[in-house]
Amino acid sequence: MKQIAIFNHKGGVAKTTMTFHLGWMLATMGKRVMVVDCDPQCNLTGVYLGDVDAEDYPFESENPQKPKNIRDAVRPAFESRPYIIEPTELFPSAEQDGLYLLPGHVGLSEYESQLAVSHELSNTLSALQNIPGALHHAIRLAGTANNIDYALIDMSPSLGAINQNLFMTSDAFIIPMAPDLFSSMALRSLARTLPKWAEWGKKAASNSLLKSADYPFPNAQPKYLGSTVQNFRKRARGDEEAKPTQAFQKWFDRLAETRETDLLQSLKDADMLLPESVYLDATAPTDKFLMEIGSLDGLIATAQDLSKPVFAIDLESDTNFRGTVAGTYRGKIADVDYQFRQGAEKIVALTDGF
Repeated sequence: MKQIAIFNHKGGVAKTTMTFHLGWMLATMGKRVMVVDCDPQCNLTGVYLGDVDAEDYPFESENPQKPKNIRDAVRPAFESRPYIIEPTELFPSAEQDGLYLLPGHVGLSEYESQLAVSHELSNTLSALQNIPGALHHAIRLAGTANNIDYALIDMSPSLGAINQNLFMTSDAFIIPMAPDLFSSMALRSLARTLPKWAEWGKKAASNSLLKSADYPFPNAQPKYLGSTVQNFRKRARGDEEAKPTQAFQKWFDRLAETRETDLLQSLKDADMLLPESVYLDATAPTDKFLMEIGSLDGLIATAQDLSKPVFAIDLESDTNFRGTVAGTYRGKIADVDYQFRQGAEKIVALTDGF
């Protein structure tokens, strides 16, 4: 199983949308995919459920040894329970074969401070040695039990211990962004933060106490697969392909500059890049975005109500859109389908050697 972190500590860059759409597209290509909701806000779980009317959370675990969400999966390690981590029950999509959800839980955030302490002190306190590897072990166990090919990890917009742990125990990562000032600032911040995480990850993987833990910390070195950009306006000029409007193109150029001068150099120094030939062979050069997803307008709300990605919407049977509006949306749906299909194919090629 290949574990891919979908991460940016800036909010509003469509991390959850990216995770759900990419997971669905990989499943249409015959892959068995597990989307893992590790954001305590549980937006991915909400998207998966759609417009559910329930008084109680449907993924609460009645039996602590049969977990139904990510928080309950790791309780044995964080709460020193007298039983081991067991595979979490996954929930198959009702609409797409091969797609599964490992649900989130608001209570996962309660473990943040405990995980932070264990990151700092587990090398000296054996009582904490099972905590740093617990999240990875729970995700890996669920994936193995269900023959999963790809685990896509949806993460919260923060630089906290949970995200640090999930990121550094993944095989690869994708950075979603938006064409705006704050995404450019976030890239510079990531350029400073990710090398520090990489250094911590190397120390944790080589720590003798963590190696001998019930849930060993893995020797992982996540690799950059690329970045994506979403939520911008396109305009076609004459017979040319539609491109970002001038206002958005300015931020595309700014993001590209920041990516080249700050992010990629820091990732190279931290050994978080694949060989250049791998990117070129996958037609995913690092100076280009893996995917460019324009504004989805009203389609995203419709997709969420249907628990489907935008590219799976059938305008005739799923909506009341007709006439000119339907024609406009039909073009958007086709573009989103193309972008995610191309992106998924690039990701499969980039991770082929993992």
